[in-house]
Amino acid sequence: MNTLKQTKVGSTVKVVKLHGEGVVKRRIMDMGITKGVEIYVRKVAPLGDPIEITVRGYELSLRKADAEIIEVE
Repeated sequence: MNTLKQTKVGSTVKVVKLHGEGVVKRRIMDMGITKGVEIYVRKVAPLGDPIEITVRGYELSLRKADAEIIEVE
């Protein structure tokens, strides 16, 4: 299983599944990250947290913990 956390900078990936539960999953979905959407990984901070992505035409920063529950291909 590949996660958004493992994705290299400059890559575009497609969301396969969200593995979170309850409030965490709902918050990620409210940010526009849903099954089938494409995500472009723009930058990763020097210590790996946060990850800056482009999704649905806007920039977004995610924590490593949140990126880990997003399965991509």
